Amino acid sequence: MGRRIAPLTLDNLADLPTGCRSCVFWELDPVSAKEAVESGKPELEKEGWISAVLLEWGSCGRIVYVDDQPAGFVLYAPPAYVPRSQSFPTSPVSPDAVQLMVSRVLPGYQRQGLGRVLVQTVAKDLLGRGVRAIEAFGSAGRVPTSCVLPADHLLAVGFKTVRPHPRYPRLRLEARTTLSWRGDVEGALERLLGGGRKEPALRPF
Repeated sequence: MGRRIAPLTLDNLADLPTGCRSCVFWELDPVSAKEAVESGKPELEKEGWISAVLLEWGSCGRIVYVDDQPAGFVLYAPPAYVPRSQSFPTSPVSPDAVQLMVSRVLPGYQRQGLGRVLVQTVAKDLLGRGVRAIEAFGSAGRVPTSCVLPADHLLAVGFKTVRPHPRYPRLRLEARTTLSWRGDVEGALERLLGGGRKEPALRPF
C-alpha cells in the first residue's frame, strides 16, 4: 500500500469525514457556531475559516492517505485563530505555541501509530516556521467532550500536562522532542501499511 501526507487545502477539504467537514466547534466562538448551525451554513463557515488561515498564516492541517483513500487528518492554528479556546478554564494557550485543535484517524487505520505520525508531521511543519511547541486542551473524565481530544490520547503521543484541571487540562508538546521519534514512526508506518485491524467507530487518534 502507498501512503502520503498532504497539506489541507480547499481542494481536498471534502476528504475530511462528513461530520468534521461541517464542524465549527473550534473555528467560531460559541454564539457564532450556534448561529452557523441553525442557519445551515457550518460548511461554508469552515471553508471560510480555512481560507482565511491559509492566506494569513499558512498551512493549518494535514490529511494522510493510504492507497489514495483518506485515513486521518489533523487541524492546528495559532490560538488567535481559534476563538473557542478562550472558553476553556485552562486557557490561554502559551504565546510560543500553536494549538492542536483536533486529530482523527478513520476506522480501519486506528491503533497503528498513525496519530503519532500526524503529530510528528505537525511538529516538523511548525519547527520549520520557528514555532517551539504545540498545545492542546484535553478532555478528562468518564464522559468525553465532542471535538476535544481525550487527555489520555494526548499523553500517549508525547504531550505533558502544563495546567491540570479535572475536566479540561491543557497539555504541551515541545516540537523538538519529536525529532527522536523517527524509529517509532517508521515502525508505525510499517504496521500501518501492512494492514490494520478493522474497527467499527471513528475515534480520536
